[in-house]
Amino acid sequence: MRESSRLSRRAVLGLTAAALPMSAALPLSAAAPAFAASPATAIGGGRLARRGLQVQGAGAVPTKRLTARAWLVADGTTGEVLASFNAHQRLAPASTLKMLFADTVLKKFDRAEKYTVKDSDISDVPAGSSLVGIKAGITYTVEQLWQGVFLRSGNDAVHVLAHMNGGIARTVAEMQARARDLQALDTHVVSPDGFDHPGQLSSAYDLTLFARHGLKDPDFRGYCGTRTANFPAGGKKTFQIQNTDRLLTGAWGLKTYDGLIGVKNGYTSHAGNTFTGAATRDGRTLLVTVMHPATGSNAVYEQTAALLDWGFTHGRTAQPVGALVEPLSEGGATASPAPAHAGGQGAAGAAGTSAKGPSAGRLVEGAAGTAVLLATAGGFLLRRRRRVLEAREAAGTRRAPAPRAAEPDPLEPPAPTDQPGGGRHRR
Repeated sequence: MRESSRLSRRAVLGLTAAALPMSAALPLSAAAPAFAASPATAIGGGRLARRGLQVQGAGAVPTKRLTARAWLVADGTTGEVLASFNAHQRLAPASTLKMLFADTVLKKFDRAEKYTVKDSDISDVPAGSSLVGIKAGITYTVEQLWQGVFLRSGNDAVHVLAHMNGGIARTVAEMQARARDLQALDTHVVSPDGFDHPGQLSSAYDLTLFARHGLKDPDFRGYCGTRTANFPAGGKKTFQIQNTDRLLTGAWGLKTYDGLIGVKNGYTSHAGNTFTGAATRDGRTLLVTVMHPATGSNAVYEQTAALLDWGFTHGRTAQPVGALVEPLSEGGATASPAPAHAGGQGAAGAAGTSAKGPSAGRLVEGAAGTAVLLATAGGFLLRRRRRVLEAREAAGTRRAPAPRAAEPDPLEPPAPTDQPGGGRHRR
């Protein structure tokens, strides 16, 4: 009986925790499989906190061609989100996180500044990283280092710039602070290069925020739109590097996308493919982020192109389902959208309103919900205890039957795998 009492207390505590908002009850890495951004705290509007397709006033979204676990289409000028799918789901970002690195570090050094690389600057680059080919003892300009970041997604270039900035730990802390300022609250930074690490996560919404903010800077815009550059090889020798953005260069059998201006792609064996692209047509700029398509090395680009096509045609009649918020440091208001109901396509929550904590009604609603949950839990535990005792008497044993495992939610996408040691970058 004593053992049964201890089990009951643990079960009640577990059920109580389940009544709390996910962002408060779970660490970031544990929240990854579900929507860690709850309707009460998701940035950009209540509808963006919902699962599945969110679109209003426009049809023909190419859903049959879309296998990504999350995606988003937004107007780069107004910030209006025209359509989305699992916008706030936290997933491994791979090298698209380098956009946040650039948002954080780019303006700290003059592009003409020179730096001679030391062994210690590149000794901590993870094995299997994508590299531009930086070597200790060679002097590079800051411009060349950023070309290595944007064109070749070089983790060696990221690490050199991070050490110039005061080290990896300091740069990670500054990136996390920058993410908070941009109101990218789905993002948790572990490394500045985007390489796989347990708990390193972002979302389609956050990656689009990084791209939109970065493209306002002429240097960022210039680097991400550069197709080729000559890179130092030592002495007076150079070698040519090409941008790994296949919609920009037309590599790997893809056609270049008309009007594309950037932004950043990423891939690791554990994270899969990620991409944020921006294109301008007839004076209109659209941003598209696609994360983790099911198969195919070109799928992330093909699906981005399909969504850009939709945005430039059918997206013109779309009514916004949310908004990309402005940075707090640039006058953006702390967003606290109205809660979204599960499923359906109701009106978007109010984005950009001041967050002052939950209302009295919400607190009462939450307390009542918790009370009902605990009452239900109590009844369940009494019934379970009775069944255990009856089973013991019938079987003549003091061992309780093992509980059944919970059934997986068929609507929930499979959780990303966080594997220690990271994955291998490939292009």
